[in-house]
Amino acid sequence: MSRRVPRSRAPLALALGAALAAPLALTPPATAADSYTVTPLKFTVRAGDRTCTVDADLYRPAGVDRNHRAPAVLGTNGFGGSKSDGSTDTIGKAFAQRGYVSLIYSGLGFGRSGCLISLDDPAVDGAATARLVDFLGGTRAADDGTKADFVTLDRPGDPRVGMIGGSYGGAVQLATAAVDHRLDALVPMITWNDLAYALDPNNATGNAGVPGVFKWQWTNGFYLIGEGQPLLQPSLDPSRINRLSCLHFVTKACHTIHTLNSGSYPADRTAELLAFARSVSPASYLHRVKAPTLLVQGQADTLFNLNEATATYRTLRAQGTPVKMIWQSWGHSGGLTGPAAGELDLSKGNLETSYVGRRVLAWFDRHLRGRTQTDTGPAFAYHRDWITDPDRAYATAGHLPAPSRTLYLSGDGKLVDNRNKVARGSRKYTNWLTPTSHSESSLAGLIGLPDTPPHDTEGTYLGWTSAPLSHPLDVVGAPRATLKVHSPKAERTQNSGDAADKLVLFAKLYDIAPDGTRTLVRRLVAPVRVPDVTKSFTVTLPGIVHRYDKGHRLRFVIAASDDAYFGNRGVKPVTVVSGPRNTGVLRLPVVGS
Repeated sequence: MSRRVPRSRAPLALALGAALAAPLALTPPATAADSYTVTPLKFTVRAGDRTCTVDADLYRPAGVDRNHRAPAVLGTNGFGGSKSDGSTDTIGKAFAQRGYVSLIYSGLGFGRSGCLISLDDPAVDGAATARLVDFLGGTRAADDGTKADFVTLDRPGDPRVGMIGGSYGGAVQLATAAVDHRLDALVPMITWNDLAYALDPNNATGNAGVPGVFKWQWTNGFYLIGEGQPLLQPSLDPSRINRLSCLHFVTKACHTIHTLNSGSYPADRTAELLAFARSVSPASYLHRVKAPTLLVQGQADTLFNLNEATATYRTLRAQGTPVKMIWQSWGHSGGLTGPAAGELDLSKGNLETSYVGRRVLAWFDRHLRGRTQTDTGPAFAYHRDWITDPDRAYATAGHLPAPSRTLYLSGDGKLVDNRNKVARGSRKYTNWLTPTSHSESSLAGLIGLPDTPPHDTEGTYLGWTSAPLSHPLDVVGAPRATLKVHSPKAERTQNSGDAADKLVLFAKLYDIAPDGTRTLVRRLVAPVRVPDVTKSFTVTLPGIVHRYDKGHRLRFVIAASDDAYFGNRGVKPVTVVSGPRNTGVLRLPVVGS
């Protein structure tokens, strides 16, 4: 049954905001008294080795028919949501108002769609979405016989179609594009490149398969959401029950969660864990993605940080896939704050009045409407939260900034700008059997509750602090630190056969104000399971966009623990020795100076 929605009821601001410094050509909003119909549909599809029912809504603009066709936009929910979420169904409304046919669906295992949660596996979730592309291409009908013979076609059975969505609804776009090259444009937002890194990160570069440090709060929060589906959606389809392992996930996902929660990393189970996590991650299949991709990642995101989008961007760019990237202000973290003023808010559909929204419209205008004259913007853009005017908050660049400023870790606890200023010294910390540092409560961020300020306990961390800055310093990108630590106890246990016996530490950057107030930038930390404690190692910290104001000081910290992650097995004291010829180095990607 269809329902007609008058355009006048749409909750969208259609007035164009102030022009950008380099204005983009935009798709105008619908005109006159246009409206659209919404038709609920079911699709029974084959996805991998199973059959699933997909619950969807088809948004059809008025005036679109087989003689007046329009391109299509596909969208789906984030983890735990459905097609009826505010931000998900707003996608359908927003693009239908702008003349696109929209097909919005509940992802497998969510809402009223069937089958187990398979973490956006290309062979399952991607294959299921490809069957929806068949529908848009006119080669298959919905279960009730409804056909779409009004979508623009590139050739018979090949619709002009793009995808947009965030988080879980972002990765499925890449998964679908890997198995179905009919997709013409993607806009994955705040999503992952590698689930092994996202859930069990090891920020030591060149770690040769050494597992990371379990991000237990975020991971178990989502696990409980998945397992709690009967509370969110009564009378579940029987295909959503796993009778072999946990309730609602595919068995390999269950095994991965169980292994991570065990706190143990034996070689055989760890290899299996990493192999599965990566098999359902874009990192393993991006080589098959050819659709033009506009990546949008959040600066306030401790779940999927900026390094995730950066890795995807670099891979796509290197292989010649058209790709651009935006770092927006908001992501999974931030609790009660939400998007900054003027930022795109999918639940509001403020496309014309936000920088990211205008970029999305331009992306689809060019790649779906075929308007090749449309300017889709620069290769890279990032939000600057120290600029209050929303129309000036984004800076743009043709490439990602590279490390350009080098600081040295002095033996007296100073962060100095010249190796000759490094004082000789030896400093030590040790971990406790319980966490002694706090960066965030991921679960508080997940449900929008306030969090306590970050802190470190004396004796369980080391810090190096710069002199007050003589002028502002803008850091844009991922800092890198090269370290050498001494830990005889960790050295004795690191070859035990269980990677959990290797040394764990956490690197992070603070901003120290003149009054002594400490700010952990975006509450981000870099967990490290040191591959070999007898050798130096390099840590790539999460990317940031942050201004250190004049008079502020940078503080680089390595801590023994963090309560959002699993930590060391046993007590492992650590000593750091510094001298002018041999000391730790911090490299910062700095812009504008």
